Amino acid sequence: MKKILAVALTGAILAAAPAYAQMGGGGVRNLGQGQQPEKKPQYVPGAKPQEKMFPLGTTWTAVSLNGKAFGGNDRPSFIIDTQYRARGYGGCNTFAATAFPLKDQHLAVGPLAITKKSCDKALAASETAFLTALRTSGAWDIVGSQLVIKSQNGELRFDRSL
Repeated sequence: MKKILAVALTGAILAAAPAYAQMGGGGVRNLGQGQQPEKKPQYVPGAKPQEKMFPLGTTWTAVSLNGKAFGGNDRPSFIIDTQYRARGYGGCNTFAATAFPLKDQHLAVGPLAITKKSCDKALAASETAFLTALRTSGAWDIVGSQLVIKSQNGELRFDRSL
């Protein structure tokens, strides 16, 4: 009786092996001639994709808006501190706002508080374009040594200030 039971169990296991292998179980694989076993990505505990952190506490000086360079010594600039307060210079006036770096390298900038100094029309237009692009910012990235902020109103590029 034991012999019959052992033969029956062995036969059942051998008969079930191909179906079990097709379901991906037990490490048994039905590989045709010349086929290699598929390699699955290894799990590494605690590993997460590297997410860039917005550089808080760094002063950034504007280089260009939509490829057009800012000229002169009074280029727009800004800083976001560790309390998420943004403050800066638009080229004529100073400004302040709250600014929050978000997931997936996005940036939300709140309403701007701006001084009301008078300046010539060209400078005022340049400042307005800069502040509008900054206020409507969407995504940011560090490209080389520059901060790039993309918005619906264009792309701002900044150099790190000393």
